[in-house]
Amino acid sequence: MKSAPRSSPTSKARPWALITVLPFVAAATAVVIVYFSISARLPEPLATHFGDGGARVNGFTSARGFLTLTLTLLLVFGAVLGLLARLPEPSEGTPWLIAGGYALAAGIGYFTCLTLFGNAGATDTSAVRLPLWELAAGLAFALLAGALGRLLAGPAPRPSDRAAGRTAGEAPRLDLPAGMSAGWSRTISSPPIVVLGVLLLGAGLFVLVLADWPASIGLFIGAIAVLPCAAARVTVDRRGLTVSSTVLPPPFRIRHLPLDRITEATSRPIGAFREFGGWGYRIRAGGSGLVLRSGEGIVVRLTNGKEFVVTVDDAATAVALLNTYLDRARSRKEGA
Repeated sequence: MKSAPRSSPTSKARPWALITVLPFVAAATAVVIVYFSISARLPEPLATHFGDGGARVNGFTSARGFLTLTLTLLLVFGAVLGLLARLPEPSEGTPWLIAGGYALAAGIGYFTCLTLFGNAGATDTSAVRLPLWELAAGLAFALLAGALGRLLAGPAPRPSDRAAGRTAGEAPRLDLPAGMSAGWSRTISSPPIVVLGVLLLGAGLFVLVLADWPASIGLFIGAIAVLPCAAARVTVDRRGLTVSSTVLPPPFRIRHLPLDRITEATSRPIGAFREFGGWGYRIRAGGSGLVLRSGEGIVVRLTNGKEFVVTVDDAATAVALLNTYLDRARSRKEGA
C-alpha cells in the first residue's frame, strides 16, 4: 500500500495560464488584422531591420516571412510561459513572470505593426525609417503592458502555513508504519531562468530566419543549457532523492541520490545569491545544488562529506520521509 503526504494548496486557485497567454493572443490578433488590412500596399521585400538609431535600413524580409516569424515567436513565447504558469505549484515569482510576458507580447506586437505601417505604400524600401521617438513609444507601451499584467496577476502565492512554521535545521522523521511506503513530490521553477531560456530560443529562431544558421548556434546552445534547469520535479521515495527536469523526458535526470549515498537530510532557508551566487545548478566548495529561488530547501549530507541542496516548498515533509527511509535502510543493514 502506498500513500503520499500532500500539503494543502498554497493559495486560492487563479487562472494563471489564461492570464499569461492572453497578451500573446491579443498581439497575434492585432498583427494579423493589421497585416491583412494593408497587405495590398506592402512592398516586397519589407524593410525590417534598421541601424544607426533607425536612420538606415540594413535588413529586408519577405512580407509573408515577416508575418510567419512574428506569429511563431508569439506562439512559442506564449506556449512556454503559459505552460510554466500552469504548473501545480506557482512560485512567488509567477506574477512577475506574467508581467514580463505582457511586456514581451506588447513589444513584439507594437514593433511588428509599426514596421508594417512604415512599409505600407513605400516605393523604395531603402528609404523607410524608424524614428527614435517611435522606439521610445514602443518601450513605454511595453512597460505599461507589463504593469497591466502584474495588476491582473494579483498577489503572489505564499508558502503554506505549515511550511512557514517549521524550524530550519530540523531532522524529523515521518510516522510511517512498518511495511508501508510513501512518496513525496513537488515542482519548483524559476521564472527568471525560464525567461532567459525562452529569450535565447526566440533570438535563435529570429537570427536563423533573418541571418543564417551558424549565427544562431550559440543562442540555441545557450537555450538548451538553460531551459532544462528552469523547472524541476523533486521526488522522495524508497529509492532516495531524485531531481528531474520537467522539460526533458523522464529518463533524463538532473540528480539522483540513492539512500546508500546519504547520511542525513535537514531543511533550512537557503539564500540563492548569499550562498551560491545566483540561480540554477550551482557548484561550490563542499557541495552543489539546484537553487531556483531563495527560501525553504532540502539539504542532504552525503557519505563523502559534501552537501546537495534543492530549494522547494514543503521541504520539511520531504526531509522527514527521507530520514525515515534512511533509518529503515540502516536497520536492515545492521540486522543483516
